[in-house]
Amino acid sequence: MKRKSILILAVLFPVQIIGINILSRYSDFVEQYYSQGLYPAISQVMRFSLGIIPFSLGDVLYAVFILLAISWLVRRITQRFRRPKIWIPDTLAALSIIYFCFHLFWGFNYYRLPLHKNLGIESEYTTEKLIVLTNNLIDSSNKLHLEIVPNDSLKVIYDYSKKELFDITLEGYKNIQQEFPELTYKGQALKRSVYSLPLTYMGFNGYLNPLTNEAQVNTIILPYKIPTTASHEVGHQLGFAKENEANFIACLVTMNHPNIHFRYSGYTFALSYCLSELFRRDRPQAEKLLKRINPGIIKNYREVDEFWLKHQNPFEPVFKATYNRYLIANNQADGMKSYSYVVALLVNYFDESRLKT
Repeated sequence: MKRKSILILAVLFPVQIIGINILSRYSDFVEQYYSQGLYPAISQVMRFSLGIIPFSLGDVLYAVFILLAISWLVRRITQRFRRPKIWIPDTLAALSIIYFCFHLFWGFNYYRLPLHKNLGIESEYTTEKLIVLTNNLIDSSNKLHLEIVPNDSLKVIYDYSKKELFDITLEGYKNIQQEFPELTYKGQALKRSVYSLPLTYMGFNGYLNPLTNEAQVNTIILPYKIPTTASHEVGHQLGFAKENEANFIACLVTMNHPNIHFRYSGYTFALSYCLSELFRRDRPQAEKLLKRINPGIIKNYREVDEFWLKHQNPFEPVFKATYNRYLIANNQADGMKSYSYVVALLVNYFDESRLKT
């Protein structure tokens, strides 16, 4: 690349940052022209073209980036960071290209309208409404649980292969797209992550590669968690960039799924969020409601907790803190705490008339 082009790209890096900071204040514009305009076309092209590849191209891309970064650092140290007039513009130019691709291919979705505005529902709720929903979720979860297992003390076992779980996940989106056209999913690019083991020790269920639009699922996690995790990552692919909104989409898809095991995952997933929030707001009431849950459901919850405890390590808080900073930098001011927004969406959307098992 000619030096003049490199210098132009380097200068454009801070210009892009300023421009995106300004554009992020106009959510209506982003929603209309990017999230519902340009992005669906871009994402479908990427999924149709990369979905046919049996492995994750995004995972390969990450490996290349890591090797290039290590190589860059070794060269800088070896050369004692000499010739800054060469390597600083080169570095800024590379960052400029990555930054541009990140936002064009997916990242602008962070600045779209909040989901509660798109749905026309409130973003606030009372503790009383939370208690009503939690009770309804307990009733529905208990009922589903007893339709799968012969007694209330047994945990639900998922006797599916990982491929079957992925295929069934997509059936859920087909099932719901008539009622929610914005959840129409074309071009399958839902894949196992080759980094499932490190993801497990980092404490993550999956992720979306924003440069390739491939949804990656950590397939070491318990099969019970894959329905909501896979649905969550597909939600990201459809342009719901924020974690809390993708979690709500996962609830929406799995709770309305034709497969009873997926409905069970969805209802108990939503219930876990509501119980956690209720424990924060009204602990005595939460403890009272907890006793109403079938022991087998508690065993499924405990199984998940034990899985993550087994894989805890000293570096996990570092990875979580890094991701927290990433969320804050991308229009999620509360970082990982913003996950609790999913409860507001659940309370205000899934009223009693919508809950069905």
